[in-house]
Amino acid sequence: MISPHEHRELARWAAACAERALPLFEAEHPDDPRPRAAIAAARAWANGAITVQAAREISFLAHAAARESACAAAADAAARAAGHAAATAHLPTHAPHAADYAARAAADPSDERCWQRAAIEAELLAAVTRQSQRELDRQTA
Repeated sequence: MISPHEHRELARWAAACAERALPLFEAEHPDDPRPRAAIAAARAWANGAITVQAAREISFLAHAAARESACAAAADAAARAAGHAAATAHLPTHAPHAADYAARAAADPSDERCWQRAAIEAELLAAVTRQSQRELDRQTA
């Protein structure tokens, strides 16, 4: 289990990961603010400025932007990264998904993964990965 402080740190990290991919979405959809709003929501929740429910609702909007995107796969992945960043307010296990989608969007996923690992404490990432595995094990049991 992770602490509330760690949960907030994961949301900040997820937002940072998604923000690196955001220009790929905005290049295709310059008038669609939903993914940017989701990244802002992740940070706002981490800072205590909005509720989990508000962050979740904004997350759904970013995922809708991804579904509606008829453009490059990188743009879709960038919007999904933003959606998972905001969804981290609900469950910390969304944070690795934000990173995964940001890496998919990147021109060089390996370089992006290196940046992501450098931007988070290894113990925190390991803790959320273990939590994700426990949840998956419960679902398949």
